[in-house]
Amino acid sequence: MNIINQKTGWIEVICGSMFSGKTEELIRRIRRAEYARQKVIVFKPVIDDRYDENNIVSHSNMQAPSIPISEVSEIYTHLQEDTQIIAIDEAQFFDESIVGICNDLADQGYRVIVAGLDQDYKGTPFGSIPQLLAIAEYVTKNLAICMKCGNPANRTQRTVHQDGQILVGSTESYEARCRNCHEVLD
Repeated sequence: MNIINQKTGWIEVICGSMFSGKTEELIRRIRRAEYARQKVIVFKPVIDDRYDENNIVSHSNMQAPSIPISEVSEIYTHLQEDTQIIAIDEAQFFDESIVGICNDLADQGYRVIVAGLDQDYKGTPFGSIPQLLAIAEYVTKNLAICMKCGNPANRTQRTVHQDGQILVGSTESYEARCRNCHEVLD
């Protein structure tokens, strides 16, 4: 039997469309770690205040306390000596520095769990999630259910007309759609 005597870190990415259960899965992993008495610190972008300013909240109203941050580099200022796991929700809203910072944290021995949209409303790769997928040890891709036909959905349909890639919203602005039912609104 091989015994690893050094602290080993890694990156886990949970991705998918809106309404696919990414935040629920992140909260499930956080809770399991807490049951095991592991120290977890959770972060979210300040821009995501849809349901709560301080907690990460799933569309089904599952919640976990978090620290809202403007820049991903702020994570370093919140680390404590006993921190073992760093969780980041809505990672697509952070700039490209998230990739290097997640890599650095994993190299330091932290378990880094990241959740975010892998595609924007046009069906194109979103932010730095593709780079995080490339360097992650573990990847979970969740599917939603198409709100039009009921097939597995991997896309996010924007239902309102607004320019720009980022529009923070929920059911008032988005639906889960399958490949066949997804339309890009101009």
